[in-house]
Amino acid sequence: MSYDDNNIFARILRNELPCHKVYETDHVLAFMDVMPRSEGHVLVIPKAKARSIFDIDQSDLHHVFSAVQQISRAAREIMKADGVSIIQSNESAGGQVVFHMHVHVIPRWEGIELRPHSSVMEKADVLADVAERYRQFFEA
Repeated sequence: MSYDDNNIFARILRNELPCHKVYETDHVLAFMDVMPRSEGHVLVIPKAKARSIFDIDQSDLHHVFSAVQQISRAAREIMKADGVSIIQSNESAGGQVVFHMHVHVIPRWEGIELRPHSSVMEKADVLADVAERYRQFFEA
Protein backbone atom coordinates (compact mmCIF):
# COMPACT_ATOMS: atom_id res chain seq x y z
CA MET A 1 0.00 0.00 0.00
CA SER A 2 1.23 3.47 -0.75
CA TYR A 3 1.51 6.54 1.43
CA ASP A 4 -1.41 8.98 1.22
CA ASP A 5 -0.13 12.58 1.21
CA ASN A 6 -3.55 13.77 2.36
CA ASN A 7 -3.80 11.77 5.58
CA ILE A 8 -4.58 13.88 8.62
CA PHE A 9 -1.06 13.68 10.08
CA ALA A 10 0.54 14.73 6.76
CA ARG A 11 -1.82 17.71 6.75
CA ILE A 12 -0.80 18.56 10.34
CA LEU A 13 2.87 18.39 9.31
CA ARG A 14 2.16 20.83 6.44
CA ASN A 15 0.35 23.16 8.90
CA GLU A 16 -2.91 22.73 7.02
CA LEU A 17 -4.58 21.50 10.20
CA PRO A 18 -3.91 22.68 13.76
CA CYS A 19 -2.55 20.62 16.61
CA HIS A 20 -1.46 21.15 20.20
CA LYS A 21 2.30 20.66 19.85
CA VAL A 22 4.17 19.09 22.73
CA TYR A 23 7.63 18.42 21.29
CA GLU A 24 9.32 18.88 17.92
CA THR A 25 12.68 18.17 16.29
CA ASP A 26 13.86 18.08 12.69
CA HIS A 27 12.66 14.46 12.54
CA VAL A 28 9.55 14.14 14.73
CA LEU A 29 6.47 15.95 15.91
CA ALA A 30 4.59 15.10 19.11
CA PHE A 31 1.14 16.52 19.79
CA MET A 32 -1.94 15.94 21.90
CA ASP A 33 -4.42 13.30 20.76
CA VAL A 34 -7.77 15.10 20.31
CA MET A 35 -9.64 11.96 21.41
CA PRO A 36 -7.43 10.90 24.31
CA ARG A 37 -7.72 7.54 25.99
CA SER A 38 -6.44 9.21 29.18
CA GLU A 39 -5.41 12.71 30.22
CA GLY A 40 -2.06 13.59 28.67
CA HIS A 41 -2.32 11.17 25.69
CA VAL A 42 0.31 12.20 23.10
CA LEU A 43 0.91 11.09 19.51
CA VAL A 44 4.49 10.92 18.18
CA ILE A 45 4.94 10.92 14.41
CA PRO A 46 7.91 10.98 12.05
CA LYS A 47 8.18 13.95 9.73
CA ALA A 48 9.22 11.49 7.03
CA LYS A 49 6.53 9.97 4.84
CA ALA A 50 5.97 6.52 6.29
CA ARG A 51 2.69 4.61 6.24
CA SER A 52 3.61 2.11 8.94
CA ILE A 53 6.45 0.33 10.70
CA PHE A 54 6.88 -1.74 7.54
CA ASP A 55 8.18 1.14 5.44
CA ILE A 56 9.77 3.62 7.85
CA ASP A 57 13.51 4.16 7.50
CA GLN A 58 15.44 2.81 10.50
CA SER A 59 16.99 6.18 11.30
CA ASP A 60 13.52 7.80 11.34
CA LEU A 61 12.26 4.97 13.55
CA HIS A 62 15.14 5.64 15.93
CA HIS A 63 14.16 9.32 16.15
CA VAL A 64 10.51 8.41 16.77
CA PHE A 65 11.28 6.03 19.63
CA SER A 66 13.82 8.39 21.16
CA ALA A 67 11.01 10.97 21.30
CA VAL A 68 8.60 8.34 22.66
CA GLN A 69 10.99 7.71 25.55
CA GLN A 70 11.29 11.44 26.27
CA ILE A 71 7.51 11.96 26.12
CA SER A 72 7.04 8.95 28.42
CA ARG A 73 9.40 10.42 30.99
CA ALA A 74 7.61 13.76 30.76
CA ALA A 75 4.21 12.09 31.15
CA ARG A 76 5.32 10.26 34.26
CA GLU A 77 6.49 13.50 35.85
CA ILE A 78 4.03 16.18 34.75
CA MET A 79 0.94 13.94 34.74
CA LYS A 80 2.02 12.14 37.92
CA ALA A 81 1.39 8.91 36.01
CA ASP A 82 2.08 5.52 37.56
CA GLY A 83 3.13 4.24 34.14
CA VAL A 84 2.52 4.65 30.42
CA SER A 85 1.07 2.51 27.65
CA ILE A 86 2.89 2.75 24.35
CA ILE A 87 0.76 1.64 21.42
CA GLN A 88 1.88 1.39 17.81
CA SER A 89 -0.55 -0.25 15.35
CA ASN A 90 0.07 -1.20 11.71
CA GLU A 91 -2.44 -1.56 8.88
CA SER A 92 -6.18 -2.03 9.30
CA ALA A 93 -5.86 -5.57 10.59
CA GLY A 94 -3.49 -4.31 13.28
CA GLY A 95 -5.86 -1.53 14.35
CA GLN A 96 -4.22 1.38 12.48
CA VAL A 97 -6.73 4.10 11.61
CA VAL A 98 -4.50 6.93 10.34
CA PHE A 99 -2.05 5.64 7.75
CA HIS A 100 0.96 7.69 8.77
CA MET A 101 3.23 5.78 11.16
CA HIS A 102 2.60 6.97 14.72
CA VAL A 103 3.02 5.97 18.34
CA HIS A 104 0.58 6.63 21.18
CA VAL A 105 2.06 7.54 24.57
CA ILE A 106 -0.75 7.16 27.07
CA PRO A 107 -0.25 8.05 30.75
CA ARG A 108 -1.71 5.44 33.11
CA TRP A 109 -2.73 5.34 36.77
CA GLU A 110 -3.37 2.34 38.97
CA GLY A 111 -7.05 1.34 38.99
CA ILE A 112 -8.09 3.68 36.14
CA GLU A 113 -9.14 2.07 32.86
CA LEU A 114 -8.46 3.61 29.47
CA ARG A 115 -11.29 5.38 27.70
CA PRO A 116 -12.53 3.59 24.57
CA HIS A 117 -10.58 4.31 21.36
CA SER A 118 -11.89 7.35 19.41
CA SER A 119 -14.66 7.95 21.90
CA VAL A 120 -14.81 11.58 23.05
CA MET A 121 -13.27 14.74 21.61
CA GLU A 122 -11.40 16.63 24.35
CA LYS A 123 -12.00 20.36 24.83
CA ALA A 124 -9.38 22.52 23.11
CA ASP A 125 -8.57 24.46 26.29
CA VAL A 126 -7.82 21.23 28.17
CA LEU A 127 -5.51 20.03 25.37
CA ALA A 128 -3.78 23.43 25.24
CA ASP A 129 -3.19 23.39 29.00
CA VAL A 130 -1.67 19.91 29.03
CA ALA A 131 0.42 20.65 25.91
CA GLU A 132 1.83 23.71 27.67
CA ARG A 133 2.78 21.60 30.68
CA TYR A 134 4.67 19.21 28.39
CA ARG A 135 6.43 22.09 26.60
CA GLN A 136 7.48 23.60 29.93
CA PHE A 137 8.96 20.24 30.94
CA PHE A 138 11.11 20.22 27.81
CA GLU A 139 12.16 23.85 28.21
CA ALA A 140 13.38 23.31 31.77
